[in-house]
Amino acid sequence: MTAPVFVVEHFDAGGGGRYVLDGPEGRHAVSVKRLQPGEDVILTDGAGRWADCVVLAAEGKDRLIVQLDSVSEEPQAQPRITVVQALPKGDRGELAVETMTEVGVDAIVPWQAARCITQWKGERGLKALGKWRATAREAGKQSRRVRFPEVADAASTKQVAALLAKADFAAVLHSDFERDSAPLSTAELPEEGEIVLVVGPEGGVAKDELALFEEAGARAYVLGPTVLRTSTAGTAATALLLGRTGRWS
Repeated sequence: MTAPVFVVEHFDAGGGGRYVLDGPEGRHAVSVKRLQPGEDVILTDGAGRWADCVVLAAEGKDRLIVQLDSVSEEPQAQPRITVVQALPKGDRGELAVETMTEVGVDAIVPWQAARCITQWKGERGLKALGKWRATAREAGKQSRRVRFPEVADAASTKQVAALLAKADFAAVLHSDFERDSAPLSTAELPEEGEIVLVVGPEGGVAKDELALFEEAGARAYVLGPTVLRTSTAGTAATALLLGRTGRWS
């Protein structure tokens, strides 16, 4: 899809299929994008439902009138890819979410790993989670997606282990090259179901965490001969998995 994407809460059109896009999304379409009659736009709820529309007119600074004829549903891609992302420092968390969304990840789980310097507690944690979710939404629009990744609540190590135990394929990116870690590029992947990938913090996954994850059925993997930062490893690994599973074919 190449038409700009705007997020809506419903697809209830009026007579003749005329739909009014207003509020912040309408303002962005009219005042920032300056869309003109005849141009194509995509409306989506971010959960897979979308409509291909044509601009009819703009009213004021924040109302775009479009022709909406039908609503389609994009099926969930298979296999589904979830990345458990250890909390990076500063704004690198938003960078990780942004690039993973652009690549095509399906879900992101923030993880408070033992070696994370960043701590999500109280109001600070809620604010940081809100930034991740807003980033996923904006990156989803920018990359022309109609099914945005889910950003879950922050998970503990035990909760991550439970998630890995239910996966059809569970992997932990581990940069200890002295360990018997297999290349992710050669792993046998399922054709459908759930792939869960754990990306550790800058200090690496602690031994007790790795042991718990392996007990849950996960295996340690490496991406290649170099060590990526935690904010880029998930994006690189997701791209590799999307290519190998045929989702990019």
